[in-house]
Amino acid sequence: MAKITFDNRNNQFYLSLKTAVDQYFETKRIKKTGDWRLYIKTITLIGAAIAIYSSLMFFSISTLPALLLCGLLGYIFSCIGFSVMHDANHGSYSTKPWLNDAMGLTANALGASSFFWKQKHNIIHHTYTNVDGIDDDIAKSPIIRQCESQKWVPAHKIQHLYLVPIYALSSIFWLFFMDFTKYFTRKIYTTEAWKLNTKNHVIFWGTKILYFTFYMIIPAMVWGFGPWLLGFMVLHAVMGVTLSLVFQLAHVVENTEFETVALDETKHIESAWAEHEVRTSSNFAMSNPVISWFVGGLNFQIEHHLFPRVSHVHYPAISKIVMEKCKEFNLPYNKYDTMFGAVASHFRVMKTLGQKPVAVKRQQAQAA
Repeated sequence: MAKITFDNRNNQFYLSLKTAVDQYFETKRIKKTGDWRLYIKTITLIGAAIAIYSSLMFFSISTLPALLLCGLLGYIFSCIGFSVMHDANHGSYSTKPWLNDAMGLTANALGASSFFWKQKHNIIHHTYTNVDGIDDDIAKSPIIRQCESQKWVPAHKIQHLYLVPIYALSSIFWLFFMDFTKYFTRKIYTTEAWKLNTKNHVIFWGTKILYFTFYMIIPAMVWGFGPWLLGFMVLHAVMGVTLSLVFQLAHVVENTEFETVALDETKHIESAWAEHEVRTSSNFAMSNPVISWFVGGLNFQIEHHLFPRVSHVHYPAISKIVMEKCKEFNLPYNKYDTMFGAVASHFRVMKTLGQKPVAVKRQQAQAA
């Protein structure tokens, strides 16, 4: 795999920021992990998912209301992923490791694998954010082109038009293809995957079988194959679009930066890791508590990348400290006031990246 190093000799920004954030928690006498707000959210979201699933399985519901419930279930699944699974697999849900591991398995309940997700997200994405050639989150080429260093193909001219259908299929693609590819190839994009022990193998296959049983076999028996398939597709379409958009708004918008590294290349980035995280991440709708609640604080992406082991319930408070430190050290703090503004920015970026590179350079030269 490629190797990236950061210039962490001048790390005053992060050292100063970490001291200020640590002081905040010490002064408030609170833990960095989740609290009652996260636990109430967990009960609410998981309770809602169980109630919707049970209603679909045990009650006679006409087609349109049933499809609406399937869509709502897909949305609730996304919120569980944002708020419960995400914190747990980062170790920020609780101070108790066993509870983090248990709640982290909500990823498996949603059809994914917490084992591979931890390495893909916690290690690869959080260390090499927006580094083309390593970061699996931006490795969707040639289907979609997410940064300038990726190969352009003619279909990219209209990628901003087919983004939503692609996003709608993303969770199904993950369920039926991506996890199994990682499992059998023992690779996550260009990185060797962690070695699985017996327990990991059992959890991987056991939870896959349970997922297929509860969301495919039983519903097909209750509703019939055709109605089940339609409901299953609606569930995953809503889930896929919701998950994809929120994660894309974090890094693939205007003003965020990208790096590239070739396979087997060693590259040195002339900035400290923390500065790289700030430049490659973006926030949105920071003053909207409703959006923050549903997206699990992922609208505070800068804070999350700098402090992944701090629960998202604390991000609004520490964001003020991060903004002050970014200003003090003359670093950008990318943000959009609204979620709509961030979505519009993402689609503008994808439309621009869809243009043939030579044409883009010509337009830039003419503008200059």
